[in-house]
Amino acid sequence: MQLDNLQGQHQFHIRQRLRMMVNQYEVRAVSPDGTEGELLAFAQQKRLAFKEQVTIYTDDSKQQPLLGFKARQRIDLGATYDVTDAAGNPIGLFRKDFAQSLLRSTWHVEQNGLPQVTGQERSMPVALLRRFVDSLSWLPYHFDFTAGGQPVFTVVKKWGLRDKYIVEVQHPQIDRRLVIAMAVALDALQAR
Repeated sequence: MQLDNLQGQHQFHIRQRLRMMVNQYEVRAVSPDGTEGELLAFAQQKRLAFKEQVTIYTDDSKQQPLLGFKARQRIDLGATYDVTDAAGNPIGLFRKDFAQSLLRSTWHVEQNGLPQVTGQERSMPVALLRRFVDSLSWLPYHFDFTAGGQPVFTVVKKWGLRDKYIVEVQHPQIDRRLVIAMAVALDALQAR
C-alpha cells in the first residue's frame, strides 16, 4: 500500500480476526458499493509484552511493517501510546483520559501541525451499560473525534459475532496511519 493511496482513503472497515492467543485486525478499503474492498493493512497485538504494543503491517504475510504503536509506560490507566512509521519515525500519539473515561471513554490524539483531537463515546447510556453490566460489553458504540468542535474522524463498532468497525475520516490532513492506530486501539485496549 502506497502512503499516498492510504492518505486518499476517507473510509475504512476494520474487522477483528478470531484467534485464541492474539488480537489480529484486517483494515480494508471500502468499495464504491459500500462493501469491504482491498486489504490496506493487517494489525497484530504483541503477545505478553511488558508494555502494550501493536504492529500494523502492509498485509497479513507480516513481512513489511507499515506502522506501530507502543505504550510509553507499563501502567496503562492513562498511558500514552507513541505511533511510529516502519522506520521508527514519530507519526503522532494518543492517550486515554483516565478521569473522563470513568463514565464515558475519552481519548486524545496528537499529530504535529494539527490541533489536539479528542474522541469520546457518543452515547452516555451505552457507555454506562458497557461499564456496569459485564454481559453487555459487546454493545456497539460510536466514537466522535473532534478538534475545536469540528469533526476529524469517527469510529463505529457494528453488531456482529466478530468485532467490526467503520471508520470515516472527515479531516484531510489527519494522517490515516494515526487514525488506523487509534481505531485498532479502541478494540485492543478499550477494556483496560
